[in-house]
Amino acid sequence: MATRLCFVELPAQATEPGKRFYAAAFGLEMTDFGPSYACTLTGDVDLGLQADRAEATRAPLPVIQVDSLEATEAAVRAAGGRITKATFSFPGGRRFHFADPSGNELAAMQPE
Repeated sequence: MATRLCFVELPAQATEPGKRFYAAAFGLEMTDFGPSYACTLTGDVDLGLQADRAEATRAPLPVIQVDSLEATEAAVRAAGGRITKATFSFPGGRRFHFADPSGNELAAMQPE
């Protein structure tokens, strides 16, 4: 598997208005994963809405799919990145968040 951008997670005040907007504007269907999270499941570059203020980032969160989360975390640290959220599991895989040298927050994820 090649490393690729697979997901963009957007902070949201609530999921329902976003779901209605993306459905009406772009024909995107979103699946709910609890009361504060919804996302597309196209298998291409998917879009997520995070309405849990404790979990949401301040800006869109690009997610990069990788083969090995542990190797990627080591590479991020060696390249000067800073881990902003330790590895955690979610439905479909595991991921961690990191900041690049400019302070942009991204995530690396390894699917199950």
